[in-house]
Amino acid sequence: MPPRASKRKATAPQNSSSITSADDSPTASDKTKTKKTDRVDSLFDSYANSSLGIIDPEGIEALCSDMNVEHTDVRILMFAWKLKAQRQGYFTRDEWRSGMKALKVDSLSKLKKGLPELEKEVNTPENFQDFYSYAFRYCLTEEKQKTVDIESVCELLNLVLGSQFQSKVDLLIEYLKIQSDYKAINLDQWMGFLRFCKEVS
Repeated sequence: MPPRASKRKATAPQNSSSITSADDSPTASDKTKTKKTDRVDSLFDSYANSSLGIIDPEGIEALCSDMNVEHTDVRILMFAWKLKAQRQGYFTRDEWRSGMKALKVDSLSKLKKGLPELEKEVNTPENFQDFYSYAFRYCLTEEKQKTVDIESVCELLNLVLGSQFQSKVDLLIEYLKIQSDYKAINLDQWMGFLRFCKEVS
């Protein structure tokens, strides 16, 4: 399914790499790179809020819809991790470009097909801990915020750990919901949950 055409679509700015002088003719490789960048930018613009110049929550939902993926799917969080997105629910052009380059995709169909491979990449031991830490930090939506409320933590635990440690996650969530000592969880405690799941039989 092609990206939806909407009023949100903005004209992609001319890429500086496509401007060359008579003495500096682009090579075939340069032209290929420019075309890929243009396709990546065009895809970005089809979902971006043109007045803000970024993909906002509405744009992300549209992207998910066009890929037939729920916006609550863990793979969308993995995609944000790959983009190294700094702000929850928003993708900048630079984040989009670097993430799409890292994924080696330049179209919606390639991105959709690449999600299973991204999931495999995230779930390798060397990457999962970084992704798990990122998932918590991604939820810190306010400046200087250091904790996430219990309700959100429970949802996040189920999302990022449920597929690997469902029984332990269910017990953790049950405990968090009945305890009264903590109203929020910090990053150290969050990382402790992962250690607990790995170590406790």
